[in-house]
Amino acid sequence: MRKLQMLCLSAVALLFANTTFAQDSEVKNYDQGFRLGFGLNGGIPTDNDYSWSLGGDVRLQYDLTKRTSLTLTTGFTNLFMKDKDGVEAKDLGFIPAKAGFKAFIWEDQFYVLGEVGAGFAVTNGYDQTTFLWAPGIGYANKYIDISVRYEDYNKFKTNQVALRLAYGFDL
Repeated sequence: MRKLQMLCLSAVALLFANTTFAQDSEVKNYDQGFRLGFGLNGGIPTDNDYSWSLGGDVRLQYDLTKRTSLTLTTGFTNLFMKDKDGVEAKDLGFIPAKAGFKAFIWEDQFYVLGEVGAGFAVTNGYDQTTFLWAPGIGYANKYIDISVRYEDYNKFKTNQVALRLAYGFDL
């Protein structure tokens, strides 16, 4: 009887060890890699100077694990100025350069994202560079990425809530 108990215990231990090693190899063998995404952005500034925004971006993403990634994003965003008492105001166009961290929090599709970087004004005689930061939430699958973010532009004295629709793929 004692030998049968030891045999059963050994079999259970072997199965447990085999399952544990299989799970470890899955994590270690996760195919880390790059993704590239192209997005369109539309937003509503939260101050009274600008009426809306439109832009496009390119995002390079490096997957650290199945649930975490590093991002680099650049593109072009234009903030459209409101007309003030018949005076034509100049729109503000800038190039954002942001680094970020993306973490999938639910079902490997819903995520939170935090980005920081700089915005370089490039249109209508504007020559300022601003610090910008942008927390957001989103949904992504193999090809589509939809997100909403709050983006603050310190020296431009404005911020916006923006929607991003993007197409992405593995490199």
